[in-house]
Amino acid sequence: MPRILLTTTSFQDTPGPHHEVLQAPGFTTVKARGPLTEAQLLEWHARQGPFDGLLNGDDQITARVIDAYRPQLKVIAKYGIGLDSIDVNHATACHIPVLFTPGVNETTVAEHTFGLMVAVAKHFWPHLSAVKAGRWQRRTGCELRDKTLGVVGMGRIGKEVLQRGIAFGMKPIALSAHFDTAFAARYQVRRMAALEELLPVADVVSLHTNLSDTTRHMINQRTLAWMKKGAILINTARGALVVEEDVAAACRSGQLYGYGTDVLEQEPIRPDHPFTGVDNIVVTPHIGSRTLESVQRQGLRAARNLVNFLSGQTDYIQANKF
Repeated sequence: MPRILLTTTSFQDTPGPHHEVLQAPGFTTVKARGPLTEAQLLEWHARQGPFDGLLNGDDQITARVIDAYRPQLKVIAKYGIGLDSIDVNHATACHIPVLFTPGVNETTVAEHTFGLMVAVAKHFWPHLSAVKAGRWQRRTGCELRDKTLGVVGMGRIGKEVLQRGIAFGMKPIALSAHFDTAFAARYQVRRMAALEELLPVADVVSLHTNLSDTTRHMINQRTLAWMKKGAILINTARGALVVEEDVAAACRSGQLYGYGTDVLEQEPIRPDHPFTGVDNIVVTPHIGSRTLESVQRQGLRAARNLVNFLSGQTDYIQANKF
């Protein structure tokens, strides 16, 4: 009887048909409230294991965790597309498939990106805070129309953001390791050769690239200096793409007009985080893909990936190759 450890909270908290998939005959699901650290995952295995499959969000599935869960562990099913919290190389070496859910959350993340963009441009955070405290204090914002939108990473989400930028009357430019020339021609997206070329001309920079050794801390004191003074920076990808202390300093100095982010390098936010108390930084708690529609799409795909694999069926999406 396959035993599943389910840790992603949005999957658990949102009603929908994805729950029914995990109730397949012969499956037992154990629920935890993630994201779990390496130590917590090891503790769950010691107390509740063994497990045949993991259905996880952003839990720290390290090599040590994978080794502890072996040999019973047969599959890791990511709820989402970002795999940086999983040691995929070690899973591959152990011949453990890592499944994921591409193509299910680009709409809601792109919408959230523009929500952050408007919030920063119109000073939502200080305005909301003041009004809720009984103060009628107003600041002058800026329009997005006619601004140059620079997208870093032209995958599914990046493309959705570019299309919405065009609808807002923005001028689209993009940098991507996998640049879609057909899409660029259709939407008149100007290709940038490097970060050094994109940052000095973009009024708004939106990050949509994956986290890797080459992209980690790509936005830092040095690269922030390349940006237009008063540019807006948006991040709905991964918190570690930026050096948070440097971004906070740039927002305080005026080098950045503001920063809107849905992600932090370490989540949840700690009390002494450098973003605390900086009015032109808007932070949401990693809920860019957390809508009823998106959760149900992601949940269905993740649950089907897991159940189908463990049932010997072929309808699943695997990220790693053996």
